[in-house]
Amino acid sequence: MKQVMLFVVLGMFALTSQGQTVEELKALKSQKQDSIDALQSEVDDLTKRIDQFPGWKFGAIATVGFNVSQFSNWYAQGSPNVDAGKIGIGFSGYANLDREKYFWRNSMTVNLQWVKFDDKDDPDDVEGYREATDVFNINSLYGYKLSDKLALSALGEYRTTLLSNFNDPGYLDLGVGFTWTPVNELVVVVHPLNYNFVFSDDDDIFESSAGCKIMADYIKDFGGLKFKSNFSGFLSYKDSNYSNWTWTNSLGYSLWKNIGLGFEFALRDNKQEALNYAINSQGIEDATFDNIDNDLQSYWLFGLNYSF
Repeated sequence: MKQVMLFVVLGMFALTSQGQTVEELKALKSQKQDSIDALQSEVDDLTKRIDQFPGWKFGAIATVGFNVSQFSNWYAQGSPNVDAGKIGIGFSGYANLDREKYFWRNSMTVNLQWVKFDDKDDPDDVEGYREATDVFNINSLYGYKLSDKLALSALGEYRTTLLSNFNDPGYLDLGVGFTWTPVNELVVVVHPLNYNFVFSDDDDIFESSAGCKIMADYIKDFGGLKFKSNFSGFLSYKDSNYSNWTWTNSLGYSLWKNIGLGFEFALRDNKQEALNYAINSQGIEDATFDNIDNDLQSYWLFGLNYSF
């Protein structure tokens, strides 16, 4: 009986000692975590001060997405022998200069995608890759500061495609007005004196006009996540059918060093492009601005990315 009691006492002592050790380790871990949090706060503060320091700032998010597949005698689908694939490249970058009296902001967005669907049983089917998404946008904004938040500004923006139909259509906005920067990450442009030049071989559909240019650009880092959003719109004074807008968003999350996952998506509304598609692609000869379906345009890309 004494031996049993001795074993019980020793067991309880061992458990108590182990419990005290775990508690001590937890307390030590808490102290270390507090130190890490304090250092991280200092690093975040230094990063914020660096970002606010006048001078050039550069950044970009590059995303590559791809997938390939092959089906042989896969009778569950309509085309049992198929080679399919998709390749996409997205790039969104900026170069911004901030001085005491003026600023100069530049950005570029490119998204190119190719798709392949080769039906081996169809001799007339296209074998290679075809262009699927083709976007190119570059803009430059100069501003003379009236205050910390408001500036007189001038903007030039050009939009077109690269892989096919280069500059057909192409859009060039040139205008002046005001730029508002409520916070460091957000820039809002309102240019009531703007002219939208439209370049195209089909002058019966596309037409240049004067109007108001509105643009908003937002760039923000959330730890390992980088986010860039741009809205660009034109309100035509001549006819609302000549108005258009595009909203593009890019996200990059770093998993290892600067390599991670990227996602890009965009929305667009352009009635001139919808009419051009109805007449020249769908063959609807009697199509007009009043009877076409102006569906919302969109694209997205997901894949590996590199942020810098």
